[in-house]
Amino acid sequence: MTYVEGFVVPVPKANREAYLASARKAGPVFEDLGVTRHVEGWGDDVPDGKVTDFKGSVQAREDEAVVFGWLEYPDRATRDAANRKMREDPRMKDMDMPYDGMRMIFGGFESLVDERSGAGSGYIDGFLVPVPRANKEAYRQLAQKAAAIFKEYGATRIVEAWGDDVPEGKQTDHRRAVKAEGDENVVYSWVEWPDKATRDAAWPKIMADERMQPDGEMPFNGQRMIYGGFQAIYDR
Repeated sequence: MTYVEGFVVPVPKANREAYLASARKAGPVFEDLGVTRHVEGWGDDVPDGKVTDFKGSVQAREDEAVVFGWLEYPDRATRDAANRKMREDPRMKDMDMPYDGMRMIFGGFESLVDERSGAGSGYIDGFLVPVPRANKEAYRQLAQKAAAIFKEYGATRIVEAWGDDVPEGKQTDHRRAVKAEGDENVVYSWVEWPDKATRDAAWPKIMADERMQPDGEMPFNGQRMIYGGFQAIYDR
C-alpha cells in the first residue's frame, strides 16, 4: 500500500521558476532514496474559506502562492529510511530553498483509497480533511464510493491517505490547518485530472450526481475541510 509524504508550501510567486528548479534538482536524489513518484502542484484555484483554507494553512502572504505536493513510497519503512539518509546526503545540503520552510507543513499518510483510470496528471484537486478516528472505516467507504464517480467524470486518479506520522509544528502543521479537535485525524487527499478543462467540466456534474449523497451523516467535518485546484508543474 502506498505511503505518502504530503506537504503544503508557501512560495513567493516571483520564485516559481526557482522552486521548480529546486524540485528538478531534488527529484533524482529522492528516486535514489526510494521515492516512486514526486509531484508538485502550483496553486491555481485556491479559494478563501470561512473557517479554514490552504492559504491559512501555511500563513501565505499576498505575494505567495500555495504549493500542494507529495512524495510516494512503497511503505513507511522506506520513507523513514529515506528521511534519515536525506539529512545526511550532501546533495540535499546544496539545495536552494526559495520558500519559507518554517511555514511549510508536512506529514506521513497511509493510503486508504487509491483508484486509477488513466495515466498522467495535468491538474490536481487537493484536500485536507479532519476525520474522527472512530469514523475511519465510514470515511473509507464513502471515499471509495465517490472515487468511482470521479473516475466516470474523467479523473485519472483518486487518493485518500490517513494521517500516520503527522508532527506538530512550531508555527504551522496539518492539524492546525483543519483545526483538528480531540480525536480527529487528518486525511491528505487528491484527485488527478488530465487538465483543468476536464476538471472544470466535471465538478458541476459530480455535485449534481445523486450518488454523491451519503447514506447517513457525513463522517467528517466539511466546514473545516480544505480544498483547492493546483496546476501540476512537476511530476516524476
